[in-house]
Amino acid sequence: MTNQMDATEKFSGKAEGYEKYRPSYPKELLDYLYQDVGFQENSVIADIGAGTGIFSRLLLERGSRVFCVEPNDDMRRVARQKLQGYPSCTFVKATAEHTLLDDRSVDFITAAQAFHWFDQTAFAAECRRILRAGGKVVLVWNNREKDSTIIKETYRICQEICPEFQGFSGGKETPEKYQSFFREGRYEERAFPNDQRMDLEGFLGRYLSASYAPSQEENRYFAFTKALTELFDSYQKGGAVTLPNQTHCYVGEV
Repeated sequence: MTNQMDATEKFSGKAEGYEKYRPSYPKELLDYLYQDVGFQENSVIADIGAGTGIFSRLLLERGSRVFCVEPNDDMRRVARQKLQGYPSCTFVKATAEHTLLDDRSVDFITAAQAFHWFDQTAFAAECRRILRAGGKVVLVWNNREKDSTIIKETYRICQEICPEFQGFSGGKETPEKYQSFFREGRYEERAFPNDQRMDLEGFLGRYLSASYAPSQEENRYFAFTKALTELFDSYQKGGAVTLPNQTHCYVGEV
């Protein structure tokens, strides 16, 4: 459980940047969830590892009741500020493995950009406890297109300067995890285009909000931002760059 405890604090001090610079998710993904998967306006959804509420907001906008389960105080504080206008939103200070939610209390579970931080076995058991009959789990990632030249260059910079960097988060490359997580290895995968176009501020902010990124107090901060700025300058057109991205989701019972 040491890794899980460490993960709880990895984004402390980065919540403001996370909320401002992390990409959202395409309308087509939400349409798929509400038209094909079974989400409804009156659905009760547990958004696990809700962070600053980027994905939770999209569910609330569709009228669903959402439990934002997030263990990090800094992230949860920003989520409260951003989502205070939604009375159907409830914040829970808890982990994915121990959500503190009642047995059979939710219709669906979502985890956006978060599943890789969880203890998979314990999370699966918790999903089975809190889901109502027929409920499904939806795992979501914004995945960078790794064949893109600019993505390869940012990968190299992160690898050279950030000791904690272990690759960009996302589950596209590890299908065996889904086969072992979902019941009988059955799940549906869908992908939606979600390219990210950003100016220099957004480009730097996107990478500085990562768990592995150095803080301003660290010596590596200047080298990191300098390398990213030089990369931006070499690729920008009209003061912005486009990062090729796809949003992937995996849906099934557990």
